[in-house]
Amino acid sequence: MPDSALRDSAPIDSGLLAPVRAGVAAASLTDDVAWLRAMLDAEAALVRAQATLGVAPHQAADVITKVVDTTEFDVVALARAARGAANPVVAVVGALGAAVAAVDSAAAQYVHRGSTSQDILDTAAMLVVARTSAVILADLRRVEAAALRLAAAHRDTVMAGRTLGAHAVPVTFGLKAAGWATAVHDAAKRLSRLDLPIQLGGAAGTLAGYLESAKVEAGDVGENYARLLGEEFAKQTGLSAPLLPWHTNRIPIADTGFTAALVTGVLGKIAVDVQVLARTEIGEAAEPFAEGRGVSSAMPHKRNPALATLIRAAATQTPGLAATLASCLPAEDERPAGAWHAEWHPLRELLRLTAGAAETAAELVEGLTVDVDRMRDNLGMTHGLIVSERLSATLVPLLGRTEAATAIRAASLTAHHTKTPLHDVLAADPAVTAHLTETELADLTRPSGYLGAAQAMVDETLAALAWPQLDTE
Repeated sequence: MPDSALRDSAPIDSGLLAPVRAGVAAASLTDDVAWLRAMLDAEAALVRAQATLGVAPHQAADVITKVVDTTEFDVVALARAARGAANPVVAVVGALGAAVAAVDSAAAQYVHRGSTSQDILDTAAMLVVARTSAVILADLRRVEAAALRLAAAHRDTVMAGRTLGAHAVPVTFGLKAAGWATAVHDAAKRLSRLDLPIQLGGAAGTLAGYLESAKVEAGDVGENYARLLGEEFAKQTGLSAPLLPWHTNRIPIADTGFTAALVTGVLGKIAVDVQVLARTEIGEAAEPFAEGRGVSSAMPHKRNPALATLIRAAATQTPGLAATLASCLPAEDERPAGAWHAEWHPLRELLRLTAGAAETAAELVEGLTVDVDRMRDNLGMTHGLIVSERLSATLVPLLGRTEAATAIRAASLTAHHTKTPLHDVLAADPAVTAHLTETELADLTRPSGYLGAAQAMVDETLAALAWPQLDTE
């Protein structure tokens, strides 16, 4: 079945209101055509599994697989027909059966044999997740490698650390980038470890339909048939084989949603950092330049952080979508009415937003420009107050806690109001100069001398994440 032909008949959803995913590589892996493809692939894989176990003719499996691969289906018509059964599988099975019958009427009776709609759509959902995750993981590896490059290049680049929006103590940009890399690494690990199982339960989770149709075809199929069918179906799809059907155990769906929210949240952290650093009054980093990017419709001078904005928008949306999937976990009886159906759209949007955020983040981090001079200049904005913590640690043993705190607090206020370097103010305090020379005070207020273990932690991160080997994988 040519995907391009299917897409020609489908309504346009080009991402006009979700630009983070517009035109990204994973867009075609999550659209209606991709979901139809996954459902058809599940149907073909099921009959191939049955043929392998001797309960369906190999000829039928070959015909059905060929029809799935070559036939054009009307996605719009199938979508409209889905309203009748409240799910798309019934319409898809009808269309597939008719297409197979036109080629081989005998083979048509093996389409969807013993199955139920949820088996096919859940399996299709896992196929869509698997296919989209592969693209997302590739982009996350790009983000991680680019962040590690920044960490290595800026191991010693001193900048102002900020807490609650204000200067705190000196850090290095290398440490910030290393933090991005480790978070992305951990998020990618979570995504790669998702368990994506086939669904195989039949009408109410007993596999009775599969067993009965197998007996009709081949007689006694043995007590292990259900397990063997599940294993072979998993092999045919590349998914895992669960212990039991999960019609009402929605962990695979919810876990996918939670992981997508985690991945986009980690990427969102990078985005908000870049937004802060790109502020006009800070100017320590800038997004990669591209013609037309970041422009304003009203202000010609502006260069907005567009990539970071797209990523942050995705990260803001995914937790709510994941919460919807979590709300579907309490599914009544053996198959629910409404809870299962409520999963499909948020799951797809989660995949789309996560894929868009990952590809956008790769472009952002790979092309990020770091202004080392501006970082150095901004360190001096508080006239040495950024290292007051270091002075406290030094003066408390010399003056006592109370006297040291009083001296530093008074000196800090003076330095702030008069815009005088903190070490000069302290040099005028006899209580301080009784213990420290002006040269020692100047050295103590040097930001590059108060970096703690920042550089060592960057080195440890680079070693732990196998830099630079990671970049060439």
